[in-house]
Amino acid sequence: MSIKEEYLFWELAHEFIINQDYRVIQLSESQDELWLEKMENKEARMIRLLCRDIDWSNWIQRDIENIAANGERIRKQTAGRDMKMLNIYVSGYPPVDDYTDKVYQPYQHPKNDKTTVKTILMDRAKSNQGLEEINMLFHNQINIQLHNKDAYYESDVASLKNHALKSASDKAKEEQALFDHGKPLFTYLFIVIQIAAFLWLEWKGGSTNTAILIEYGAKFNPLILDGEWWRFFTPIFLHIGFLHLLMNTLALFYLGTAVEKIFGKVRFLFIYLLAGFGGTLASFIFSPSVSAGASGAIFGCFGALLFFGLIFPKLFFRTIGFNILVVLGINLVFGFTVPGIDNAGHIGGLIGGFLATGIVFFPNKKRLPVQLLFFAGTLCLIAGGLIYGFSGPERQMNEQTAVMMAQEYVQSEQYDKTIAILSDYADNEEGTPETYFLLSFAEIKKGKMEEAKEHLHLVIEKNDTFHEAHYNLALLYLDDYNLLEAKKHASRAAEIDPDRKEYQELLDQVNSLE
Repeated sequence: MSIKEEYLFWELAHEFIINQDYRVIQLSESQDELWLEKMENKEARMIRLLCRDIDWSNWIQRDIENIAANGERIRKQTAGRDMKMLNIYVSGYPPVDDYTDKVYQPYQHPKNDKTTVKTILMDRAKSNQGLEEINMLFHNQINIQLHNKDAYYESDVASLKNHALKSASDKAKEEQALFDHGKPLFTYLFIVIQIAAFLWLEWKGGSTNTAILIEYGAKFNPLILDGEWWRFFTPIFLHIGFLHLLMNTLALFYLGTAVEKIFGKVRFLFIYLLAGFGGTLASFIFSPSVSAGASGAIFGCFGALLFFGLIFPKLFFRTIGFNILVVLGINLVFGFTVPGIDNAGHIGGLIGGFLATGIVFFPNKKRLPVQLLFFAGTLCLIAGGLIYGFSGPERQMNEQTAVMMAQEYVQSEQYDKTIAILSDYADNEEGTPETYFLLSFAEIKKGKMEEAKEHLHLVIEKNDTFHEAHYNLALLYLDDYNLLEAKKHASRAAEIDPDRKEYQELLDQVNSLE
């Protein structure tokens, strides 16, 4: 192969790498074969350049078939819709036999027409014709002017080659640097904290015990409304059951390390905590249920990676983008279809992570107007969410959470608060037996005996086996010297739960007064 062909080979390579922004994916040891990639170019996602004297058309046929097979493998790996490849031969002379049918018609993979190979042969006689074909394919954006020089020198080839390869290497290093901004630290720290918190909950009575979860910081709307603002953050580190912990720990390990490597330790800390807060805030606004878990913060990691995709879309979709979108989509679908998942927290965390990343941006890169815009938008969303949440407390409560809160008030002997929180659910006579029983207990403590009787009868109407309600009714009727009703309910309580000593003692007391 002469220096003239080598020069043309590297002139083409230089144009594709420098001006067309192709990436080098493989260079042969002899440096006469070069594979380039630019998946966003639909007309030529991959380019294969070969500098070699070609003797026979049969060799071309076999070579093109191998190229198509390689392209089909890559298409499947990237889940691409199609794979259009450009194959360029730089040869001193054309094959000695007829080769035109191998070159002028694009070759389709025999098993899948989504992969096609367009071949251009550039020999000394047809270099300009080949360049015109390439230019048409690239919409006249190729900046190569073929030189009819009297002499080509090895220094010319070396200069072109070195410049092209150095540029490709610098681009690759720059891209790699975006994914490797330090070693993760806080990811591992958060994993340790959530495992330790899980063990603590188990030791204290169980991570699936609602009372224990509330006691140690789960998101519980009534207590947040009561001023316990730290519950916007503490749920990030608590988990409900081992499976919940395991899934979130694995997700944090993979997503957290990726985000922390891209954005650095301090930025990751800010992103993770703000995303966790955003998830809890959204859950506070849209879900009255008790909740806990790192899911909101983990979805914030998805949000950070989506922001990465917004700023570097080509690199994102060429590397992690497809996998991230698929996993995120699956998780969102699960959240909308599987009962018991706090999808409001997930979406809040996703938005929070995206906004937090816009505020801190990337290491060693600043876009102050964009960062200020994200900061202002985040403040407005947080303020709006808090105002909305605290201005309508009835939206942040359901009967289940009201009963849980009432139990806390009863334990602390705050009976007025117990009555206040349960009255709305009792007025329409559609409350649960637990609601009416707790309400009656507080009314007894406040001396409202007639109201207590009425609510205890509602308990029994809804659940005649509620023996505690029968027992309390018997006590109330005994105080009124209504021995008939007292005996009726004392007998029923003892019948339902004969092992309770106080039930039998009350029945004996009523019988002795007859």
